[in-house]
Amino acid sequence: MTTPASIATAAPGARPHRVTVLVRDGVMPLELGAVHQLFGTARGPGGERLYEVRTCAAVPGRVRSDADFALDVPHGPEALVDADTVVVPASHALDDTGAPDEEGVAPGQSSLAELLGQVRPDARIASICTGAFALARAGLLDGRRATTHWMSAERFRRAFPAVELDPDVLFTEDGRVFTSAGEAAGIDLCLHLIRSDHGAAVANDVARRTVVPPFRDGGQAQFVDAPVPEPAGDHTGTARSWALEHLDEPLSLDRLARQSSMSTRTFTRRFRREVGLSPGEWLLQQRLLRARDLLERSDLPVDAVAGRAGFGTGASLRQHFARALGVSPAAYRATFGPGPRHQNVTQVVPRVP
Repeated sequence: MTTPASIATAAPGARPHRVTVLVRDGVMPLELGAVHQLFGTARGPGGERLYEVRTCAAVPGRVRSDADFALDVPHGPEALVDADTVVVPASHALDDTGAPDEEGVAPGQSSLAELLGQVRPDARIASICTGAFALARAGLLDGRRATTHWMSAERFRRAFPAVELDPDVLFTEDGRVFTSAGEAAGIDLCLHLIRSDHGAAVANDVARRTVVPPFRDGGQAQFVDAPVPEPAGDHTGTARSWALEHLDEPLSLDRLARQSSMSTRTFTRRFRREVGLSPGEWLLQQRLLRARDLLERSDLPVDAVAGRAGFGTGASLRQHFARALGVSPAAYRATFGPGPRHQNVTQVVPRVP
């Protein structure tokens, strides 16, 4: 089970949150660029930048990418010391045997463990794709829940048995440590961090600017090669779309299954395979997202928000908010709702299912 981690939202006039990307030889440019684009696009109510993004390496200077060009990295390990969030993208560097080299550092350079050991104890650390190997090799994932690209899951599990690997999700959160699956899942994780820091409205604005969905349901299990393809049209997507239009109503498993013309048993099995969550877990996730959006964008009373999001009563909404986010709906609205925002208050990052 993950543990919520507390972070403080930026007070007016405070410096931007510092995000440092640690790159190694063989870095994938798409992953590096996504971090800069997403965090660099986030703006506060006055148009101010909310994040400062820097790139560093074990030694500043030339770093090979896995494309036909190199990067000129301006910063060394000193950029890790004062970072608020450190992101480690994947590396496609090869060792002398031609096998993937998760270290990705040249002889004589500091090891990944030494580099990541310079990160402040209260800073967040995140990986994208097989960047999880770097975190695991540095001992940061022992006893924690983590994920990586599904094609590397078995190799990861053999190499790091002390890590609680979940290969079916898009990203994980365990305390201050975050991991994501493939390259695109790194986008999902970055948006989750922005949403946790500054609310859904800011994250949605970033998503619109970069033309990506603000939230993808499901996990990477839906992208894994299946030995036998599913028959055309035999899926649960229709039920999910219908449910999003009826979140304010009681939605039983029977009602959802009927939308896909399936038995409840078949629907439950296929839903989990396609989405990576049970129908109940997914429904709670969507209702929480709806409630958060209403708290941010409207002045509806908490009981009315609860009704529109499908929680029925304000008491039920408060219970689920406390369990998932660690704060009350009123406290969430005080931080992210209409009116003065970005006060010097503490926001609790919600757990990822």
